[in-house]
Amino acid sequence: MTLRLHDSATREVRDFVPRIPGRASIYICGLTTQTSPHIGHLRFAVAFDVLRRWMERGHGLEVTLVRNVTDIDDKILAKSAENGVPWNEWSQRYERETSAALETIGVRPPSYEPRATGHVPDMIELMERLIERGHAYPADDGSGDVYFDVRSWEAYGELTRQRIEDMAPAADADPRGKRDPRDFALWKGAKADEPHTATWPTPWGRGRPGWHLECSAMAWRWLGEEFDIHGGGNDLRFPHHENEQAQSRAAGFGFTSFWLHNGMLTTGGEKMSKSIGNTLTVEELTKTYRPLSVRWLLATVHYRSALEYTPTSLDEATAQVERVEGFLHRALDSMGWTAAELRAAAAEAALPEAFAAAMDDDVNVSAALAVVFDLVRRGNAALASGSDAGDSRQVAVAVTGMLDVLGLDPLDPQWSEGSGGDSAAVEALDGLVSERLAARAAAKQQKDFATADAIRDTLAALGITVADGPDGATWELTHTTKET
Repeated sequence: MTLRLHDSATREVRDFVPRIPGRASIYICGLTTQTSPHIGHLRFAVAFDVLRRWMERGHGLEVTLVRNVTDIDDKILAKSAENGVPWNEWSQRYERETSAALETIGVRPPSYEPRATGHVPDMIELMERLIERGHAYPADDGSGDVYFDVRSWEAYGELTRQRIEDMAPAADADPRGKRDPRDFALWKGAKADEPHTATWPTPWGRGRPGWHLECSAMAWRWLGEEFDIHGGGNDLRFPHHENEQAQSRAAGFGFTSFWLHNGMLTTGGEKMSKSIGNTLTVEELTKTYRPLSVRWLLATVHYRSALEYTPTSLDEATAQVERVEGFLHRALDSMGWTAAELRAAAAEAALPEAFAAAMDDDVNVSAALAVVFDLVRRGNAALASGSDAGDSRQVAVAVTGMLDVLGLDPLDPQWSEGSGGDSAAVEALDGLVSERLAARAAAKQQKDFATADAIRDTLAALGITVADGPDGATWELTHTTKET
């Protein structure tokens, strides 16, 4: 099968053919470390984590993924000043918080995670190239600003299909020294009210990088002049990605072969953002919900679609998690396998063709998840009948393999180690519930159905569902929200 991806530049779904056979290179715009990340900020990381996993498992590609950190910009300087904290301390605080949140929801670390402040020499070299080629100029007022000349690049606007004449003036720098109000800042000259530590020397004076220049320099440094995929949220298409493409290609680089953009997470139809006060952090959500439920919510909608968050979204995600988790635990009991043995078998087994076809169709996780649930229904039916242990085993292996590709396998130690699922506590709970189920079985054998029902009802009130089967009773935790 061939992986096909929607290229935002051509607005077509095209065959993905890596520039270097057997390898794929991806650059995604990471977060600006100005404040705590909410789940809307993190959707992009989950989307590209799923793509990376599919490229590796489904196509055997060696993937190099670069996710940058924008650790210097206007907002970081403003917020740190408001709070009386040095700007670099402020930035590093939220970089650590962002890394912890991503780890909590199972996003694998990138191959490289460069910081903007570590690539000033690359930025200076890139500006020199652009000035030599006639596509950039230092302001003639001695401010230290350097601008990209948008009219010097005839293809400017091609990514978002806009005409220069229809664009608003660039708002990323003081208009002093600009030849055209649409020219954007590559470098921002030092200002008296900003800390000296937030400036670096250049041939045009001290200052700090413009946002757009940072990503072009880091992509060039870590992936070279040409790479396979550049990704990010839809909200970055203009001006950020338009400007990145213009300055990189004007410098003589082939830049990216594909542009991939993910949809936003919305509430009430509006993009989730700090400004409208509807933010939800991973730290807060995981006080009530499992981290796996949070990832499930973010991973199981097609990456290009908007994801509408409602008060019941995580309850619904949790119900789906528990549905597949319940099947896998029942299958393990039937098979006599450990979770590690099932995961090892799944890693070696071929994935269902329908699942692979869905993932190759522009990473259609919605269709892929439908395959998962079809097999879960089949597996539950096989377990209920007790007639074909081989069928339920085969289904459990397939389901585990598919969920692993999506980063959603509930048997993955990721979801029990360091994420709220203490194994000792689980073992203790299993012992207590098993004792209650044994007492219930004894009561039923003595035809004391009132006692048996009372035990079942007590467990249900604690969020433990009991299911009777041909091999006896099994139990699973169901999601409950405790009010205090």
